[in-house]
Amino acid sequence: MRFSKQRSGYRRIEAQMAPMIDVVFLLLIFFMLTLKVVSSEGDFSINMPIGAPAPSNEDIQTLPIKVRLTADENGQLAGVSLNNQQLGNTDVAFERLNTGILRVIGKPGNPLTSDMEVEIDADFGLHYRYTVQAISACTGKVNSKGQPVKYIEKIKFSQPRKAE
Repeated sequence: MRFSKQRSGYRRIEAQMAPMIDVVFLLLIFFMLTLKVVSSEGDFSINMPIGAPAPSNEDIQTLPIKVRLTADENGQLAGVSLNNQQLGNTDVAFERLNTGILRVIGKPGNPLTSDMEVEIDADFGLHYRYTVQAISACTGKVNSKGQPVKYIEKIKFSQPRKAE
């Protein structure tokens, strides 16, 4: 509110609020529509086993890449292996897994990767965070620019093993 001086005293000048509210809403809508949302995770094509595996008529030449996750009695990670090759049991093992998957596919974006799949065989009592780390290592990585680089999109889980 402002006051202006006239001969007879002060007079109140009303501020027009309706145009200001319109401008605020127009700016709000503009920023909402121009906001670019980027998700760092992609869609994972994961096939969970329902029952006994059914025989398939698919080509045998595209065998799945086997990733084995073993757990100790507390559910902690005891080991990671890629096609029966031990990679370790720390976070470095998942980096080695990522490098091993890249070595198998050759280069990211290879058209042959659309037919490849990773089969994850995890112990029954393993904490889920290790399985999520394995999925992340198999599907790709985030490059230095923050863009996701896809390796393999098809991931399936082997039949669950009973707790020993």
